[in-house]
Amino acid sequence: MKLTCLSKGDGFQYPPCHMLNLSGFRLLIDCPLDLSAITIFSPLPYDVGFEASEYPPDVPLDAQNPIQKKQKLARQMTPDDLVCAEPWYKTVKALHLWDVSLIDIVLISNPMGLLGLPFLTQNPRFCAKIYMTEATARIGQLMMEDLVSMHMEFRRFHGPEDSRFPAWTKNLDGEQVPSLLKKVVFGEKGDDLGSWMRLYSLDDIKSCMKKVQAVKFAEEVCYNGTLIIKALSSGLDIGACNWLINGPNGSLSYVSDSIFISHHAKSFDFQGLKGADVMIYSDFSCLQTAETTENDNNYISTISDKNDEDLAASLLDNTESLEEVEKLAFVCSCAIESAGAGGSTLITITRIGIVLQLLELMSNSLDTSSLKVPIFVISSVAEELLAYTNTIPEWLCEQRQEKLISGEPSFGHLKFIKDKKIHLFPAIHSPNLISNWQEPCIIFAPHWSLRLGPSVQLLQRWRGDPKSLLVLEDGISSGLGLLPFRPIAMKILQCSFLSGIRLQKLPTLVSVLRPKIVLVPDVVNERINLTAMKTVSILNYSENKTSRVPRIANNAEVEIMAELATKLSWRKLRQVENFGIARLKGELVMEDGKHRLVSGLEQEESSSGKKARPLRHWGSVAPETLLDALMKIGITSGSIEDRRGENGSEDKSVIHITNPSSGLIETSENGTAIITEDERLASQIFQAIDGILDGI
Repeated sequence: MKLTCLSKGDGFQYPPCHMLNLSGFRLLIDCPLDLSAITIFSPLPYDVGFEASEYPPDVPLDAQNPIQKKQKLARQMTPDDLVCAEPWYKTVKALHLWDVSLIDIVLISNPMGLLGLPFLTQNPRFCAKIYMTEATARIGQLMMEDLVSMHMEFRRFHGPEDSRFPAWTKNLDGEQVPSLLKKVVFGEKGDDLGSWMRLYSLDDIKSCMKKVQAVKFAEEVCYNGTLIIKALSSGLDIGACNWLINGPNGSLSYVSDSIFISHHAKSFDFQGLKGADVMIYSDFSCLQTAETTENDNNYISTISDKNDEDLAASLLDNTESLEEVEKLAFVCSCAIESAGAGGSTLITITRIGIVLQLLELMSNSLDTSSLKVPIFVISSVAEELLAYTNTIPEWLCEQRQEKLISGEPSFGHLKFIKDKKIHLFPAIHSPNLISNWQEPCIIFAPHWSLRLGPSVQLLQRWRGDPKSLLVLEDGISSGLGLLPFRPIAMKILQCSFLSGIRLQKLPTLVSVLRPKIVLVPDVVNERINLTAMKTVSILNYSENKTSRVPRIANNAEVEIMAELATKLSWRKLRQVENFGIARLKGELVMEDGKHRLVSGLEQEESSSGKKARPLRHWGSVAPETLLDALMKIGITSGSIEDRRGENGSEDKSVIHITNPSSGLIETSENGTAIITEDERLASQIFQAIDGILDGI
């Protein structure tokens, strides 16, 4: 098995991407887009003027430092530095160089991991099988359609661009270009330029989704009769999953960003991954925080003293989930406070689970207050997306499932939409929105990059109002993201929601799952030392490098039909204890990830009706033992010669036979050769060997 980390991603909005070689098949796990990269583009048309920006430079100037004097790009960055053109989109590095015909399987773990897939499927050589959960497929498709809709609106300002490679890349290679923009466009090593692509179309999305095989929760699907693939909930969001893969050479679990207890999505089903031979840990969420662990060895030693029940219970501690609820309540209180002061709130968070909970909490909070503030959701897919979330109970948490069973909607937004407290509009210029417009208001609107969609116009409208509030999610640099809108007087609340496994829980998780080998990103292992875990083998892997994983199972198992097994004539080996062999003819096939013997039993018979002589023997012949056996059957003249192997060849023993006729017998660890012109002598020697070795 080989694993290549193509990209470690950058948080929830840009998940990691891996290529896996397993049992002769190549698997691509997730194909995201780096949407944070479009912050290099100006969100406004050419004729809109900007006010001067006070955005601080990347590196503080030191008048005494000649190096910084030379790097005069330390000037203050202004909106004029942004690219004023139709946006291109940054894919996983070197996507354009991949031979897509070599990809056999694509696994998509969550909707964000789907956004870059149409770039692959539009290639006529793409022929891989695509698996994702039903919820990921539907939510991901709606997100892609919304992205295309916002992009088309952007084109109305800028006009269509030449389909050739964009000219703006040439303008970003000069010395006066800020280093931050260069880093985004060209990458740290300067080789990311080929990752930029024009956005796909709605037809490309439809074509892509036709190739998808959607799977239900814990449904097993079989690829090519060899790999059994199962999706188990990760708890990150609705439809997000981890993968369990079983094959002829063992089992593998792929653990992506996961949350143990969720208040909207089905929680992390870690018990379903228990016992896998290899675990690939691909949760990079700790890199978005300052979280580290201290006294790793002491902490891990205390884990080894606990039983599985106690360890599992510690993973399900609800402290983290309660903290998330408190964050959501704080966002609501800030919005209510702004509304009370006469200011509006713009929420650009697009993580579906967070939006659903905020809508519910916000509506309940307004219900209990005296404020009459409307909630607007502006998105081309808002109505369809919010309706869909009440039709997928298998991917919701237990509390939401119980609501559906009792006849209530799983999320409260349906009631508030019906009561006209939440209003849905496909676009900011919708006639119904204009007729229902009221300020102050609370608006949920994409895009979180602040370059596309209704958020751009709304932010322009309220940026000078100190009573208004802007709610951002971590993943966007507030400096670069807000650059086109500065100076900005709005209050800004940047939220960091739980998007993966806390480092301190990783050793406990490994102890519960008990894999034989764990692959951990080197950047994660730098923060927590797992080598103290003696019961498992810890291997590190790095971005853009291929890691080889040792083979787990040396001997493959074969399933034989019970009727066939009862007819086998087993022979117990004399040279190997508790080991038996049988001889048969049959067809060996691969079905459902297992070797199976499916044909009937055939035993060869000689012309006299007796069993055929053995064709295969087990073990090696000791020359002295063979010489004694030959003397018992009348071959009395023989001598032994030992020959040393030269130039790496093996040692041999040669038995010279002179009576009743001449011949040689060469014996070694790898086999025995009979050399004589006398067929009767050869037959006698074979009978002697057959009496010494186990044969079938």
